[in-house]
Amino acid sequence: MSVAHTVVTLLAAAMAGYSGVVVLTRAEWITKALTDYRVPSSWWPWLGAAKTAGAVGLLVGLFVPVVGVAAGTGLVLYFAGAVVTVARARWYAHIPFPLVYAAPVVAAMTLGALA
Repeated sequence: MSVAHTVVTLLAAAMAGYSGVVVLTRAEWITKALTDYRVPSSWWPWLGAAKTAGAVGLLVGLFVPVVGVAAGTGLVLYFAGAVVTVARARWYAHIPFPLVYAAPVVAAMTLGALA
């Protein structure tokens, strides 16, 4: 395991964890966006829990790589779904936001595969 892999994984976990907690605490700015994207409010706890679990999985993956791969794959799929959701809502200017959260996850998985 390289230093770069560890640092990028910690960054990815922090970003995904933050994103999950923001949804779980129903911060005003995120609830407005989710409402604008027409995501049912009954889904919000599940979405926040998925991101938070993915963040924990990335951290566990530093010690149990198969867990990190599973968590990273789940987060990449989650954020890909977020891109589709934003596009379906026709908020094209917001498409980069889920990609910003997905990028460190992809980088961590890539660095993990190279290690």
